[in-house]
This record gives sequence, structure tokens and C-alpha cells, in this order.
Amino acid sequence: MFKTRIYIGLGITCMTLWLTSCKTPALVTRTENRTVPVNYNTGQDTLNTGKVSWREFFTDPHLAALIDTALGNNQELNISLQEIQIAQNEIRTRTGEYLPFVGLQAGAGIDKVGRYTRSGAIEESTEIRPGHNFPNPLPDFLLSANASWQVDIWNKLHNAKRAAAIRYLSSIEGRNFTVTNLVAEIANSYYELLGLDSQLDIVKRNIDIQTNALSIVRLEKESAKVTELAVRRFEAQVLRTQSLQFDIQQRITETENHINFLVGRFPQPVQRTTQDFNTLIPEIMHAGIPTQLLQNRPDIRRAERELEAAKLDVQVARANFLPSLDLSAAIGFNSYKPTLLLTPESFLYSLIGGFTRPLINRNSIKALYYSANAKQIQAVYNYERTILNAYIEVANQIANINNLQRSYDLKARQVDALIQSTNISNTLFKSARADYMEVLLTQRDALESRFDLVETKVQQLNAMVNTYRALGGGWK
Repeated sequence: MFKTRIYIGLGITCMTLWLTSCKTPALVTRTENRTVPVNYNTGQDTLNTGKVSWREFFTDPHLAALIDTALGNNQELNISLQEIQIAQNEIRTRTGEYLPFVGLQAGAGIDKVGRYTRSGAIEESTEIRPGHNFPNPLPDFLLSANASWQVDIWNKLHNAKRAAAIRYLSSIEGRNFTVTNLVAEIANSYYELLGLDSQLDIVKRNIDIQTNALSIVRLEKESAKVTELAVRRFEAQVLRTQSLQFDIQQRITETENHINFLVGRFPQPVQRTTQDFNTLIPEIMHAGIPTQLLQNRPDIRRAERELEAAKLDVQVARANFLPSLDLSAAIGFNSYKPTLLLTPESFLYSLIGGFTRPLINRNSIKALYYSANAKQIQAVYNYERTILNAYIEVANQIANINNLQRSYDLKARQVDALIQSTNISNTLFKSARADYMEVLLTQRDALESRFDLVETKVQQLNAMVNTYRALGGGWK
């Protein structure tokens, strides 16, 4: 009676520990905020330029050819393709974990036991059949098939496989985001190159104008209308402009090589349009509504996939607190003689199944659970930050386009005024009604204003490209 009570008490204690071990610790969770503003303060038109294919958006054939080549040769893009392959292989790994493992085993060995040991005494006193004892040493030959299977009763392994599949989709979105940035970077560099070409052409024309003015000043000096100081100041202006030419040529070389790097080739001349740079007109951009960013932006889609995978990781870590069911089986032949290996008497099989659950010292399981939850919260913050960053990028670029257009209009009027001032100052100088310093300063201001106008045009084109990228364009 006393023993019965002891067994009952032990059973109740074990059951209590078992049930207690299945409880999971409480967590502090966070739910992601998916809301975005209704618009960009520019209306609620759903027309979105980000949905336009880059082949339709960039109509310059030279730029399209560069982008096409880069999509096949760019090293960073090819690295991201290998990351996709790695993620795909991870799915195969996770899939195999919840399927039975089956293997074939063949082995041979020999065992010599001491005669005066327990095993030796038993073998010596035991006859295999009348008149025949166990051989000593005892050979051992085995041929069997083994199987093991962890039954996924809590969907732990299936959730791990689903998390791997979602991360595979995330790697694809990462590749799309790389494409978006690559297309935008090539386009920005291409327009910068066109702007440098235009500036170089302006410098060359100014060199001709200033050289002609220097010749006139020298004639004026011979007729004693001006001094040697005026000749030297005009000469210094020509030399300054000539040195500026080589600075621009260096920038052209570096920009061309940057494009070549993005395209994945060694330095070579970059083919580009010969159209007058000032006639290039940026495309009219349609921002649509902010909610479209959730579908158009690859970085937001990637952050969303990472968040989904992190949630599944928490479920996988939680399943570690629950009992696991393991099955193992074997079937084959075992004999001490090779000739007897395939006989019915040598046939063997086994089947074992059992539940396992750690009762004490679960710190490692708790640590994994808490870490998975912390990573999930990180993924929530990253997702919200990505959405916020995308909205701000679009809002900034829309404002940038509007402000650059106003700036360009004013600078264009400034250039016209300074060109007229240059012509007037030259005329007045020839008639001795203006000082040579007025001519030099007017020429310098006109050159700088034309440079500023070209740079503003480049900024306009870059703002167009950056808006297209911020809207999620370029990867489709």
C-alpha cells in the first residue's frame, strides 16, 4: 500500500513537471503600423509613374543600352542573384528536415571478451546448438536499413520551411531593390555626363571669345588706349578658362569610368546622345497615392517578407517548449558468420517511438525564444522605418522638382541678362566708355551663370530619376 502511494506521488509529480514545462514564457510583442498619409499634399491622383517600365521611362537609346548591359554584367546584381540561390537551397534543407531520414548500413567487426568476465562466462556456458559454443573472438556482420523521423506534431519544422520560403521571396525583393538603385544610378551618371559635355562646350566657346578679346586688347595697347595691365588681366582670364577645361575633362573621364564600373566592363568611351543638353526636358512625374508604395517599393516588400519570416521564427522557437515525438526503425540481418548473414535466423527489426521534453534547465530554449521575439520586434521597427523613409523620399523629390523648375527659370533669365551685358560691355570697351575690369567681370559672371544653369538642369534630370526610384520604378 505504501509503495502504491509512492508510485502515485511520483506519477503526479512527473505529470506536473511535464505540464509545467509545456508552458511558454510571456512576451512583450509589438504590432506593425501599416498606415500611411492619404496623399503627398499634391492631390489624390492614382496615376503613378513608378509603375512604368524603365524601357518606357528612359527613351534615350544610349541610356537604355547601358541599363540593359548592366542588368546582365553588374557584379553587385550578380551577387544578389547568388543570394537568391542560397535562399532557395535553404528551402530544400528545411523541407528535408520534416521528412523521414532513411539510410543503408553495412558493417563488420570482431569482439574478444575475457573468459573470466561476466560476458565471457555467459558465452562459454551457452551453446548456439548442441555441441557448439560462441566463437571467441566473436565476428559480427551487419546489413540493415535504418529510418528516423521527427513527427512534426506542432508544425515546428513546417513553420521553419515556410520562414525559409518567405526569406527566399525577400531575397528576390532585395534583388529588385538592387535593380531599382542600379537603374537610377546609371541614369543619374549618364545625365551628369551630358551636363559635363555641355559645360565643356561652353568653356571651349568662352575660350574662343576670350582669346578674341585678348587680341583686341593687345591692339588697343599698341594704340596706347590701354596699359599692359589690361593685357595681362585678359591673358590671365584666358589661362584660367583653359585650365577649367582640363578639370571638366577629368570629371568626364571619372564619370565615364563610374558608368563602366556599373555596367561591369573596363574603361572605354561611353556612347551618348548628341542632342543639345538645354533642350532636354524632364518627364512629368505622377506620384500617385502613398499606399501604392507598399506594393511598388521593393525595399518595403522585402521588409514585409522579413517581418513575416520573423513571426514564424517565434512560432518555431515556441515549439521547443512542447513535447516532440521521435520514431526510429531498423530492419536487416546480423550474424557472426558471413554465410549465415542472409538466413531467416539472422533477420532482425526494431521500432522505437517516444516523447521527449526537457524538464529542467530550459535556459537555452528560453534564450532562443526571447531572441526570436526580439528579432521580430526589430523587423517591425525596420518595416515601419522603411515605409516612413519611402514616403519622405517621395515628398522630398516632389518638392525638389517644383523648386528646381522655379530656380531654372530664374537662372535662365539671369543667363540671358548676363549675355546681353557681355555684348554691351564689349561694345562700350571698344568705344572707351567702359573699363576693362567691367568686361572681365561680366565675362566671368556670364560663364559662371551658364555653368549654374547646366548644373541646375542636371539636378532637374536627377530629381526626375530619383523620384522614379523613390516611387519604386525601375525593377519591373
